[in-house]
Amino acid sequence: MREAENSTSGTGFLRTIKRKGEKMTITDVRVLPGDASFLLDDGESAVLYDSGFGFTGFGVAENIKKILGERKLDYIFLTHSHYDHALGSAYILRYWPDAKVVAGEYAAGIFKRPGAKAVMKDLDGKFAAKNGVAEYEFLGDELRVDLAVNDGDIVNAGNMTFEVIALPGHTKCSVGYYLQEEKLLLSSETLGLYNGTEIITPSFLIGIEITMNSIRKMKEYDVERMVSPHYGCLSKEETKFFLENMERSSAEAAAFLKVRLQKGMPKEQMIAEFKKIYCEGYMREIYPEDAVNLNTSIMIDLVAKECLE
Repeated sequence: MREAENSTSGTGFLRTIKRKGEKMTITDVRVLPGDASFLLDDGESAVLYDSGFGFTGFGVAENIKKILGERKLDYIFLTHSHYDHALGSAYILRYWPDAKVVAGEYAAGIFKRPGAKAVMKDLDGKFAAKNGVAEYEFLGDELRVDLAVNDGDIVNAGNMTFEVIALPGHTKCSVGYYLQEEKLLLSSETLGLYNGTEIITPSFLIGIEITMNSIRKMKEYDVERMVSPHYGCLSKEETKFFLENMERSSAEAAAFLKVRLQKGMPKEQMIAEFKKIYCEGYMREIYPEDAVNLNTSIMIDLVAKECLE
């Protein structure tokens, strides 16, 4: 891969990656590092991979508009229902109301739950405040899914044909999208998060074994490149490293927590020790501290249930 453009605007990163001789570009349209939003464009069709926070949604839309101009956004692919991946879609749809939102069938059900939207509003608002945004319009009631997909479904976006891969583990509704002709994976947090180093941060929140099964399933695919949530495009070398080490990383993290549980270590200390290894560097920049603590606490409870009981 080569970097075709490297410019930073006041509202986002706008870093575009393009392989020599190919039309398709992948552009980082995030507003904040913690956002999750990348634009795939082959010159005819445009697909947004995740949509970021709610309070940055209009900013992401403006970044997309800088790339597409008067062209339309065709699809929004959501990997799961968490607020930092899905909530921005409601704001982006204000710009392109005809864009088709694609998400797992389970995620479509979550978006209909008032309680789930209340949690999104609370978490999004807290992180907005930490970033100096005191007030903004919350559009959670406008969340929608136009194509509710399941494992193995095919989504045709112009000349791009994506296979939906169910990857439960981070959430029940987690999915990835595989572009076979490019051997490109739009990844899921179930597989872990790349942090720019040799550490892959695990994120199993609904089950360890179900996560490991998803990881093993993904290893059967012929993937040469991937886009990692919150991070962006990985090179061929980085992709190879990630795929070869994602199973080991989750297994080692579970073992790391299991040993400390067996020693009777207090949960607060376990969270602190876990973060020193798995949430340093880039991960510390992109993840809200409250979310890291909550997710690690959930992982500890899962290890206690699945590995000790």
